[in-house]
Amino acid sequence: MSANKKMKNADLAPSRRERKGIGQYILGFFLLLYTLFCALPILLVFISAFTDEKSINQNGFSYFPEKWSLAGMNSVLRYGHQLLTSYGVTIFITVAGTLLGLLIMAMFAYSISRKEFKLSRFLSIFLLIPMLFNGDQLSCYVIFTSWYGLKDNLLLLILPLCVTTMNVIILRTYIVNSIPAELMEAAKIDGAGEYRTFFQITLPLLKPSMAAVGFMMATTYWNDWQNALLYITSDSKKPLQLLLVNIQKSIEFLLNNSNVPAAARAAMGGSIPQYSATMATVIVVIGPIMVVYPFFQKYFIKGLTVGSVKG
Repeated sequence: MSANKKMKNADLAPSRRERKGIGQYILGFFLLLYTLFCALPILLVFISAFTDEKSINQNGFSYFPEKWSLAGMNSVLRYGHQLLTSYGVTIFITVAGTLLGLLIMAMFAYSISRKEFKLSRFLSIFLLIPMLFNGDQLSCYVIFTSWYGLKDNLLLLILPLCVTTMNVIILRTYIVNSIPAELMEAAKIDGAGEYRTFFQITLPLLKPSMAAVGFMMATTYWNDWQNALLYITSDSKKPLQLLLVNIQKSIEFLLNNSNVPAAARAAMGGSIPQYSATMATVIVVIGPIMVVYPFFQKYFIKGLTVGSVKG
């Protein structure tokens, strides 16, 4: 009887493998369709940035434009020196804010994850308060400019986004679920203090979750323009996003104002590329993020999944 069962199982094994293989092909096909569905809008943005403005006005946005043009990209690159300066400011803000925020939030998450820490419960409640109650922009503006005297200061582009409740919760969950408590107890028995335990044991093991949180923070810093609009007045401190907003406003002003001198229109190449210039600004913004994301994708996925599900 057992021999017959083994023979039947052996006969069924290839068919199961075939069904499994077919299922994988079907799943791969649908994933490919979904990838194309997500990639086509991005491709349209890149094509539209190099499409002639008249072609867009006549035929709309198309994957196969009648005429190509660099007018839209040139209208953005015309701000050459200021564009490089704004890129430098944005890169500095993104790197400095992300590193500072990760250090502060990792230390905060480590503190509230330690059950023996007396202030753990108090700090956890204190952390949740900003999620329920938050001051409006007017109060923040008065405090930052009048009380702290930070008007036109790069710190105003870093500090407001430095610590967020959800990111601290993600890091704290990762510490509790993925870093053995016995490891920290062993370090304590060996005479290690809290700082040494955090920097030599917890922090190295926290890298996957920190990479995920760091990527989200970097994206937030890179895309932020409202704080710059409120607090920054100097061109030397103007980030990339605010510069691109100003470029768009300049183009809209030229289009909507009939009293604009002919010299200003001539500087734009005779015609004002509204739609292609808009797509060109999108490329300038998302280009670096698209280049960096593949290098962080592995840590991004691992940090979110391992930090949220207890193994």
